[in-house]
Amino acid sequence: MRTPPQDKGTRRLTRLALLTAIALTIFMVEAQIPVPIPIPGVKLGLANIVTVYAVFVLGPWDALSILVVRVFLGAVFSGQMMTLFYSLGGGLLCWAVLVLLRRLFTKNQIWLCSPVSAIFHNLGQLLVAAALMGTWVVMAYLPYLVIAGAVSGLFTGLCAQFLIGRLDKISHSP
Repeated sequence: MRTPPQDKGTRRLTRLALLTAIALTIFMVEAQIPVPIPIPGVKLGLANIVTVYAVFVLGPWDALSILVVRVFLGAVFSGQMMTLFYSLGGGLLCWAVLVLLRRLFTKNQIWLCSPVSAIFHNLGQLLVAAALMGTWVVMAYLPYLVIAGAVSGLFTGLCAQFLIGRLDKISHSP
């Protein structure tokens, strides 16, 4: 009796589920760490390592599904449903910029793409805040969030690039 060929759909779904679980776990752990900077919205964004990895390795649509599920479950598990709007606004803008930059840069230049997309993540969050609050005053945070986004984006980009390099070595070893 022949065994059926492995279902590529099942393998893909399993990979997406694992990456989503990893990103969600990182998000929940990071939410427990107090931020030393008293500016709303400033954090490392370590869960974005998974998003950056997914955009460059799996492709934009798989990365988008990981992002959306992680943002939704993160809001549900943290009990802060308002963060759903901010995280989704920032995450979608960040994702769109990453997808555009993916066309211009290689996997070896993720450290350049990630800071730019992190800045756009912060911009997306501020645009959502301005829309929800009905005022543009929140944009006063933009200079601070640009600096924080560039620094944290560089860190997450370097981590994603290191992760891709390590996983490439593992997958090509005998």
